[in-house]
Amino acid sequence: MFKTNNVASRIFERQIRTPAPGTSVHSARRFYENLVPSFTIYDVECPDHSFFKFTDDGQYFVCFSRNRQDLIVYRPTWLSFSCKGEDCDNNQELPPQAKRFESFFTQLYVKPLASCNELICKDFFLYMESNQYGIFATSTAQIQDARGTDGAILGVPSFEKITIHLLRLEDGFKLDEKVFHNDCVNLTHNMGAFLYDDLLAVVSLRYQTIHILQIRDSGNLVDVRAIGAYCREDDELFLNSSSQLAGNRGDLVDNGTNHDQPNSNNSFLSGIKQRLLSFIFREIWSEETDQTQRVQCLKKKFYFHFQDYVDLVILKVQFLDRHHLLIKFGSVDVGASRNTDQLPAFFAVYNMETTEIVAFYQNAADELYLLFERFCDHFQATSINSMYMNFISSHSNNIHALEQLKSMKNKATSVSQFVKKMLSSLPLNCQSMSPSPYFDQSLFRFDEKV
Repeated sequence: MFKTNNVASRIFERQIRTPAPGTSVHSARRFYENLVPSFTIYDVECPDHSFFKFTDDGQYFVCFSRNRQDLIVYRPTWLSFSCKGEDCDNNQELPPQAKRFESFFTQLYVKPLASCNELICKDFFLYMESNQYGIFATSTAQIQDARGTDGAILGVPSFEKITIHLLRLEDGFKLDEKVFHNDCVNLTHNMGAFLYDDLLAVVSLRYQTIHILQIRDSGNLVDVRAIGAYCREDDELFLNSSSQLAGNRGDLVDNGTNHDQPNSNNSFLSGIKQRLLSFIFREIWSEETDQTQRVQCLKKKFYFHFQDYVDLVILKVQFLDRHHLLIKFGSVDVGASRNTDQLPAFFAVYNMETTEIVAFYQNAADELYLLFERFCDHFQATSINSMYMNFISSHSNNIHALEQLKSMKNKATSVSQFVKKMLSSLPLNCQSMSPSPYFDQSLFRFDEKV
């Protein structure tokens, strides 16, 4: 609540009054009510770069060269000029230096990031606040009509090489990299990757695999697990040993004359798909207690849609915590379409430790929407060590944001379509929300559309 427009008065009040426990950061953020941007400088002399974004702590300004080969990082110098008087909003008498980019930013370094046949993905950047590491990506040109290879799904484009780079933003030193060959990762607006604390999830659309990487303090990217064809670390070893045992038995029976049996590795559904189907089966099974009704229910809800469930592909993923993932399943057409509100999609909560699906929803489920409305902060999955990201306004922690959501819901012509539209944003893009106090709806009112 706005109290006074006098900064000196607020500083004096801060000295003589102690805020309630746990509200010191909120009290400090209220000072931004007195520091509102109210003047714009036009025709600033800027370098010919592609400006991208600030880090959430405001320490670095990330840019890319126009040819998308180099990373350029600046440090803001913040308040550089001031005016004296009451009518500062209309004061145009600023020195000529105020129209120069260098007056507000200091270049730290220029780092060549992409190789000769790669380009920097200009919409992808993740910031690890605790270590001040930056995660960037480069890729070769997209191959639209990619040849089908073992394990790859049809209808998904391919990139000959996709590289995830881990850099120390302080000096631009490259710490490590992870390369994906002949694969497809949707890097637009961080859609194909999600960072939670020191864990990084990368979704391979082409091979339907969720790669979980850990970022060590030493700056190494370490493979933790790959979820897709296999769920546990020893699944592949177990299946291969079983296949070899079965092959040896077959040789003893037919003396090696039968070689037309299909490969056992290709006759199984993927591990994550088997987990999903078994969860759906058990959920439908438990709906009815009568055996006859149970069979009829399974025929109608499970076996009739069995092939539809089998054809589902992983589209997107996010962390809910260190052990649970929210996975979006849909068709290949959903992954290629821009407007996904009307297309069917499903959400599953997956426990990485037990390798079990613990919840499953359709994109029109009222139950999931209510969870999203009441506990939106849990979907943000921000680090508990983050000083800034825990102050993002949402309709689950701010009464003004909740009023806006309810107003949109009341104006909607169809509640089911409104639910689909809201849930189409799940899983949320990593670091897509700004923790800036100027977007804090407990301090300022604004229209998100503008």
